[in-house]
Amino acid sequence: MTGDVINLRLARKARARRSAEAQAAENRARHGQTRTARTVQDAESARAARELAGKRRDDAERGD
Repeated sequence: MTGDVINLRLARKARARRSAEAQAAENRARHGQTRTARTVQDAESARAARELAGKRRDDAERGD
């Protein structure tokens, strides 16, 4: 029972290529927007973070 032989150099390059492709897609989505769209998205994510932080339970504040 033998496994497949792979070239590690080619596997590393393929992994790096997939990572770079994912980063490029993220950059295209981020920088392909207008300034107002980015501002709205940033404000929405900040609002969601504030809302989530407000709903967190903190055992120290309960006094137990």
